[in-house]
Amino acid sequence: MRWVNRQIGRGDRVMLGALPILVLAVLYIVMAASRHAANPADKILPLPGSMAQSMAALIFQPDQLTGQLLFWADTLASLQRLGIGLGISTVLAIVTGLALGALPPVRATLGPLVTGIAVIPPIALLPILFIALGLGETAKVALIVVGIAPVMIRDIAAHVAALPREQIIKAQTLGASSWQVIIRVALPQAMPRLLQAMRLSLGPAWVFLISAEAIASDVGLGYRIFLVRRYLSMDVILPYVAWIAILAIVMDVTLNFLSQRLFPWAHGESH
Repeated sequence: MRWVNRQIGRGDRVMLGALPILVLAVLYIVMAASRHAANPADKILPLPGSMAQSMAALIFQPDQLTGQLLFWADTLASLQRLGIGLGISTVLAIVTGLALGALPPVRATLGPLVTGIAVIPPIALLPILFIALGLGETAKVALIVVGIAPVMIRDIAAHVAALPREQIIKAQTLGASSWQVIIRVALPQAMPRLLQAMRLSLGPAWVFLISAEAIASDVGLGYRIFLVRRYLSMDVILPYVAWIAILAIVMDVTLNFLSQRLFPWAHGESH
């Protein structure tokens, strides 16, 4: 059987997907053990035991200054900022994307503006946001929104504009107004695309969140990573990076699960 025709079962997919991760983990342990055999005080590649000990202090022991469990306080703060930014971006994407995709006058008016904002590197706007909005939570959330919302809007608008023209004509033939065409024809077909756009925006959203927290924050996953880097505390940085990856994977899997459950028709062989 040719490889292009080979089907992979669920169990085999899990095993094959886990294999590279296990190889990387074993490779890391071998390299860390080798460095510590040469230099027991090495801080670049900490051993798993050292990382577990450092993380246990952050997870279970309250901070002497704030009384908080720092790991959970950082996680809650980052997830709150990310959730607000992603939520605002999603609302903007579906509302503006539908209008741009379905209404040519709106597309002609706002399309160039959205395209112009989308091509600006969001990190370049970070100083402007901090000057205009201050160093509080608003600027951090705004950076996430500015970074991912224009891309999501363009994706939804392009998807709606590419809907078969026959569907629009049939709806109008049955007496549908522009509003009814948007709500009953375009919106249902844009929702799976919206969840897909959210999945694709998770990576950039995390990047903008970590960048904002690294510059101006006193709590958060990005703040903690950039705080402990001064002391070469790789035993904290590596677990924090791994935790961010786990959170992002859980979000991605959840959105994909919701998309398959809510819109199974969008996950056929042709999709």
